[in-house]
Amino acid sequence: MSEKTSLEIALAHSLTQDEYETIVHMLGREPNYTEIGIISAMWSEHCSYKSSKKYLNGFPTKAPWVIQGPGENAGVIDIGDGYAAVFKMESHNHPSFIEPYQGAATGVGGILRDVFTMGARPIANMNLIQFAGIEGNSETAKKHRYLLRGVVAGIGGYGNCMGVPTIGGQTNFEECYAGNNLVNAFTLGLVKTDEIFLGKAEGIGNPVMYVGSKTGRDGLGGAVMSSCAFDEDSESKRPTVQVGDPFTEKLLLEACLELFKKDLIIGIQDMGAAGLTSSSFEMAGRSGSGMIMHLDKVPSREEGMTPYDFMLSESQERMIVALSPKDIKVFEKICKKYNVEISILGIFDGRKKLNVYFED
Repeated sequence: MSEKTSLEIALAHSLTQDEYETIVHMLGREPNYTEIGIISAMWSEHCSYKSSKKYLNGFPTKAPWVIQGPGENAGVIDIGDGYAAVFKMESHNHPSFIEPYQGAATGVGGILRDVFTMGARPIANMNLIQFAGIEGNSETAKKHRYLLRGVVAGIGGYGNCMGVPTIGGQTNFEECYAGNNLVNAFTLGLVKTDEIFLGKAEGIGNPVMYVGSKTGRDGLGGAVMSSCAFDEDSESKRPTVQVGDPFTEKLLLEACLELFKKDLIIGIQDMGAAGLTSSSFEMAGRSGSGMIMHLDKVPSREEGMTPYDFMLSESQERMIVALSPKDIKVFEKICKKYNVEISILGIFDGRKKLNVYFED
């Protein structure tokens, strides 16, 4: 790959020239196409909070009742009597502006997974949504009437299929949202304080298990797209919006809760923004270990998928799990009971690097 081509690809992935030069310096060579995709996703505002972290660090996050603050899939608060409230709030603004039903629905699906991967059963959803004015016949009003209908249907539809009610919300209309709506979704779960699970996965030699839906090409570039400004070409970004399947997620929820109860999971991480990339790096990073993955083992639903596709797809209803080798057969039996697909992708090792293989 020539320097010009490599740089052009990096810029097309919303990396800056300075960031590209940093990558070249760190690697000691030009990055390949898949590496550019991975780094652009992990360095996006959506995944890294590179512009907002300094402000987020100013929020109070520690108190006697805080069991888990920032750094995990969801926050956890002690509510007494041996129970904890697990909660997650997340925005899905850009995806909802492009494709309101799926954008809002997958926003709800993502935070539901974040909550139940902590070992909690989700019990309620809420939302805060904001649009431009919807009265009149202006193009903006027509657009935002369409957005409002789609977002409300997506939020309610996904939660209802999961059996989790939407118990409240707030809707505001201000002209400042003409260029992009605000879609904040919130999920609350309940868990016993001694049954909380984390994304950290210790144990060199433990297998890395793929659990959930097959991987497709939907959502490619979603993390980067969510960090970008919109223009008249926003409609062309529709393929970057994920497609949700709440009925599959319901099966995944019940399977995971049973696996938790039988103590078969060491660590678990939802495949949210940036898909397999973010989940694998986050899990390995929290544990301070490395990981070996074989992308040929990723269950796929499309022909001819590349390493780039596998690493960056944001297909929904998927996660990776760390477990003990001795528990594989029981793990498989429970997943089969719920018709949840699984595949062993690789193992944890001690090299503190993520080594990815394909057709090797």
